[in-house]
Amino acid sequence: MVRLGRRSLALLVLLAAAACAPKPPPAPPAIAFQPARFADLPGYSADRVTEALPALNRSCARMMPRNDRGLDSHDRYGTGNDWKPFCTALAALPPGDDSALRRLVESELQPVAVIGDGKAEGLFTGYYEPLVRGSRQKQGRYTVPLYRQPPDLVQVDLGEFRDSLKGQRIAGRVRDGRLRPYEDRGAIEAGALANRNLELVWLDDASDAFFLQVQGSGLVQLDSGAKTRVGFAAQNGHPYVAIGRVMIDRGTLSREDVSMQAIRAWLRANPDAAPDLLRQNPSYVFFRELPAPKDDLDGPPGAQGVALVPGRSLAVDRSHFALGLPVWLDAQQPALPTGDKPLQRLMVAQDTGGAIRGAVRGDVFWGAGVQAESVAGRMKHPGRFWLLLPKTVAAKLAAVS
Repeated sequence: MVRLGRRSLALLVLLAAAACAPKPPPAPPAIAFQPARFADLPGYSADRVTEALPALNRSCARMMPRNDRGLDSHDRYGTGNDWKPFCTALAALPPGDDSALRRLVESELQPVAVIGDGKAEGLFTGYYEPLVRGSRQKQGRYTVPLYRQPPDLVQVDLGEFRDSLKGQRIAGRVRDGRLRPYEDRGAIEAGALANRNLELVWLDDASDAFFLQVQGSGLVQLDSGAKTRVGFAAQNGHPYVAIGRVMIDRGTLSREDVSMQAIRAWLRANPDAAPDLLRQNPSYVFFRELPAPKDDLDGPPGAQGVALVPGRSLAVDRSHFALGLPVWLDAQQPALPTGDKPLQRLMVAQDTGGAIRGAVRGDVFWGAGVQAESVAGRMKHPGRFWLLLPKTVAAKLAAVS
């Protein structure tokens, strides 16, 4: 006969109790989809949808050549062939005809609501293209470099190695046959890349350089009188840390007061403490020179490789979405001095960003200049969105959700 000691008996009791206890409900999926109707889209009938036509056509030109290949590694959002009927008809539409575009959208596409972690609502912010002052040479007040991508920086798409890592990327430097972390912001700003002929231009303001990295692209007014555009080339592989969050944690700013404008004002008012605050974000962006814009609709190239359209291009989390997808957005935007107003419009997912993480998460591109900065810097609002997909693609997506 086997005798049980007190510890063994207590263990059996605990195990039995655990076996009888109800199991916790499974966690909701990171992303799910629900079929919807156009009547479900807030503000759908009021939007001037043809303002999105340039963005739609630019993305279609990238999507259709994929033919029978999926739009991304998930293969969730159809192939180039699935999008050809819509994109071909789209190219034939006259500009400015809202009714014609609505008829085409409604005949070819199906709205699908995006649900993230069991929630339909998420955070929507804004970004813009800064205009900064610079010089081709380090001289006078122009002492802050924008760097080109270093030749020893290696960028890795982890999805090429493991299906479970699709949409994830890292960067670093190869040493002794192993990929090692690259220098962080603190090391780079301390001179780790100096004397390597990597300087693209020199700016006259460290906070301008920092926010240019946050936005990912910008216009540089050179001291020669010329203007050039710089765009994202690479990132050092370190995680993005929002300095606004750091300021809240330190008690420097309240949650209610945090905005791009408030952060910039603090940096300029506290030049001695500013470098330490900026170093709390170890992420560092490298740039390349781009052609100057042709017109107001010729924004910088987004992650899809097409020029962004102010107010109609949206940055999303690429680990969840293919680029080029039409999106219906229901959020809010700052409208000074009257307060917030609804932001309900047709947009296109054409970009991504280090801070854009999650299924129901987006960043609206507002264009260049002071007004774009004012809106983008203050936009931090809850919202939701729907994908507009070819009907056969939407049916398959909803069936597996």
